[in-house]
Amino acid sequence: MNKKIKLILFFIAIFGALLIIPNFSNAATTAHDETSLNDAVSSANSGATITLQNDITVTKPIVIAKELIIDGNGHNVVGDNSWTSTSGNQTMFTAQLSNAKLTLKNIKLKNGPKYGVQSYDGATVILDNVSVSGFKYGGVLANGGKVEVRNLKLGYNGTKANNGIEIDKGSAATNNPTLVMNGVLTSTSNENVVRVAENGSLKTFTITNTANTTNKVVLAGNKVALTDANNNIISETNVPGSVTVNADQQKVILTIVANNKTNKITVDLGKTITEDLVKSHINLDKNQKIDGFYTDANYANKFDFSKAINSDTTIYAKVSKVENTTTNKKEKDVTPKTGIENHIGIAILTIAISTGAMVLMKKREIK
Repeated sequence: MNKKIKLILFFIAIFGALLIIPNFSNAATTAHDETSLNDAVSSANSGATITLQNDITVTKPIVIAKELIIDGNGHNVVGDNSWTSTSGNQTMFTAQLSNAKLTLKNIKLKNGPKYGVQSYDGATVILDNVSVSGFKYGGVLANGGKVEVRNLKLGYNGTKANNGIEIDKGSAATNNPTLVMNGVLTSTSNENVVRVAENGSLKTFTITNTANTTNKVVLAGNKVALTDANNNIISETNVPGSVTVNADQQKVILTIVANNKTNKITVDLGKTITEDLVKSHINLDKNQKIDGFYTDANYANKFDFSKAINSDTTIYAKVSKVENTTTNKKEKDVTPKTGIENHIGIAILTIAISTGAMVLMKKREIK
């Protein structure tokens, strides 16, 4: 064989091998218990996927310092009552430092001495079809890292109070935390679904909402508010005065009071609102109507919809009953009686009698 052809074939073989190697390095790895899960995390190449085969009980933290996908395959990872680790980090899953990117998907995290999952100092955590419940400090911790919510279900996490997603920065962390809303976030408790820590180290953090997210986290005055798709506020928490928020959406909280019920929504800072917008957030009974909108509970001062909303505002809707003017009494028939109905009846009776007589006469003739 010609040397040139051999050389070409050699380089083709080398190139093919290089194409195949990434497929091997990113091949899925399975885990069925704590030991095999830790071994897989330790030995997997960056970008690999680890798939759980069973529910797994863990007794110590799992730390990731590379890019990994852990697919729970619908299974639970449960913290054992005899948690053995005594290190400072007691979180079940931690993505650590800027080279780490952990994607958790199709997995349920249950019970632990601190947090379910955290992103620490430049690391990224992506939560896609993940539920977190029963952790004593909180569900999710953005500790100087980035947390992206794609589909997250929060149970009750915390002791004296619920603590869903905590925004924080440890004293040793050099990066600031970021929360990215990119999907759906639900919680069994509306208290502190997103909470900003006050520890002296946290000075600033960032909130980003993608165009397609269902739930949004927005800055409204000195509060961080979690909203649904219709801008109804699900949860709100105060931002410490020492913390600056870099938010892509600046909002104002509008409180609507009607029928002794209160509903809070977010509206754009510095913009006007309409009566139709307010009405869309009020539920009326069939026999009720809105007589106007006011700035006070005594309905003395009408609300001015031409003015921009620059701070948290309360609107009072005056609701009244609609008088029912219909009656259930049967109306009297006042149609004049002409006697036509009686004449028709007599005519029909006459025809019937005549027909019968003719039939009888025919029978007699036949006989």
